[in-house]
Amino acid sequence: MNEIETIYRQLLNAWNNQDAREMADLFSESGELIGFDGSQEIGPENIFSHLDPIFRDHPTAKFVSKVNDVRFLGSETALLRAIAGMVPRGQTDINPDANAHQTLVVSRKEGKWKIELFQNTPAQFHGRPELVERMTEELRSMLS
Repeated sequence: MNEIETIYRQLLNAWNNQDAREMADLFSESGELIGFDGSQEIGPENIFSHLDPIFRDHPTAKFVSKVNDVRFLGSETALLRAIAGMVPRGQTDINPDANAHQTLVVSRKEGKWKIELFQNTPAQFHGRPELVERMTEELRSMLS
């Protein structure tokens, strides 16, 4: 796994562990989080303030994901694209209604990778249920 995939896995692990501080600290000072519901937060402190009550008050579903592409846009910037599903706590299968495309943009500053953008976009494929099923099956193969 390369450095870009590592920071992505750290992000999802922080979500899965409901650790708002760990998740927020992965972002640069101007890093941006765009959530599944369209909420937008900029900077680690705003991201922390947004996530902390969510994790405190809700048993959030856990991410399962598959990285589809990592591309360097220069020596200090990279783009990762992935698909993700969510397994509600206490369950063992993916909820297809929560499938998403995820985009991560990172930059290296002073030798350390930081998240500039993480966007979690619903993959509902309106009117194309076969695409929802295909993505769900692909993500189920990642469950272990």
